[in-house]
Amino acid sequence: MVDAALARRLGRGLCAVLGALGLVLAGAGGPASAAPRVPGPHGRGGGGGGTAVTAKAGNDVSYPQCAKTLPSAPAFGIVGLNDGLANDLNPCFGPSSTYPNYAQSELYWAVAKSTGSASTTGQPKASVYVNTGDPGNFSGRTPVADWPTSGTTPYGPCTTTMVTSRGRTYTVGADSDACAWEYGDERAAQDLQWLSAAASAIDAQSPPVSVTREPSSYPWWFDVETSNSWQSGTAGIAMNVADLQGMVAALKGASIGSVGVYSTASQWSQIAGSTTSASGSLDGLPDWIPGASSLTAAKANCSLASFTAGTVVLTQWTGTVDNDHAC
Repeated sequence: MVDAALARRLGRGLCAVLGALGLVLAGAGGPASAAPRVPGPHGRGGGGGGTAVTAKAGNDVSYPQCAKTLPSAPAFGIVGLNDGLANDLNPCFGPSSTYPNYAQSELYWAVAKSTGSASTTGQPKASVYVNTGDPGNFSGRTPVADWPTSGTTPYGPCTTTMVTSRGRTYTVGADSDACAWEYGDERAAQDLQWLSAAASAIDAQSPPVSVTREPSSYPWWFDVETSNSWQSGTAGIAMNVADLQGMVAALKGASIGSVGVYSTASQWSQIAGSTTSASGSLDGLPDWIPGASSLTAAKANCSLASFTAGTVVLTQWTGTVDNDHAC
């Protein structure tokens, strides 16, 4: 997801607060819920100005591009809401103590600088993508602080269990499909709140272009990559599927009309297995496929088979920035 120099150890600190507006734009502290960030295809592109490569080309940006010059006229923009982990907030998604001005916001960039329209590209001016992961109840020898201990889910109730580590016994949420579903639901619910808070903080500064705070106004993409924490084996894959289903449920409950997946066939197979009707709400989701090094290759990737049994909607190619082609 990010250049190796930016990799960091697990940990959730208190995120930035926009003091003047009193808007908390991130969550509370505790042990992290995903693996340390490692290099991955998403977010590799650096800064870099200039216009889009073609009239229909978009760009995606996230925390690695904070405080960098962004493309001046993308056809559409897709903004990473998280800071590389499913429970962290991108500090320049909206105004924060580090980037207090609306003009530093990547969400504002996508809304205000995009030049295309759904009629010309098939994409709205702005979309968001969120990190995903299924860390389970323990990370190494440490309980995952935000792993749920209760909740009513399609898989039954999320319940607690006793785990002993280094001579100490902990009461934690079970490593179960139910708790995984609840974890995904809670992460997506937090993402929804973060988006609304960011948009409100932008508009409180009276920018030239208004940014809607309604999450349903944006298409949402799940970044599903092996660089984040996932369970393995047959039972683990079932948990991963439940986790992603919980995220879908939270977004659909907020009237999000478009939910898709950014991944590759190999990563999706390793994380979620083969998507079938048993995958429920994951079956048939739109795909956004990375891996190309040129526009020509990105266009060719539009003909790849969908790993979700849905439709390939976007493809990405990388350069000085991440570029996106609407199939």
